[in-house]
Amino acid sequence: MQFTVRKRRQTPMIIIVSLIDVLLVVLIFLMVTTTFKQQPSVRLALPKANQPKSGATENSWVVTIPKEGPIYLRNDPVTVEALQAKLLDAIQANPQATVAIRADTDAAFGQVLKVVQAANAAHIPVSGAFVKAAQ
Repeated sequence: MQFTVRKRRQTPMIIIVSLIDVLLVVLIFLMVTTTFKQQPSVRLALPKANQPKSGATENSWVVTIPKEGPIYLRNDPVTVEALQAKLLDAIQANPQATVAIRADTDAAFGQVLKVVQAANAAHIPVSGAFVKAAQ
């Protein structure tokens, strides 16, 4: 009976454990420094328009009006009364504030009118509405 001698394993040239640590640090760095878009989670079918697109600036408060359900001020659902109160607070904090309206194609016109009236009562100009550009 002949026994074979096992060859001793060589140590790897690259240490994998330290590479995993470096990869984890890079992953955490990317997660912390990444910025995300702030878009409401309401899916809208925007109407088409021939005019140039007018939209939100950094001073504007975006009001989203879906086909059904509550009105959203930025990402928070609000009632029309609460919308007017929050717009009053916004104009006191920033006199340059404006309102931009994002309304679904099938949204009730009454809802859009209520938002415009709330903005007028708070003395905030409506800067425009988000629409799809006609192709």
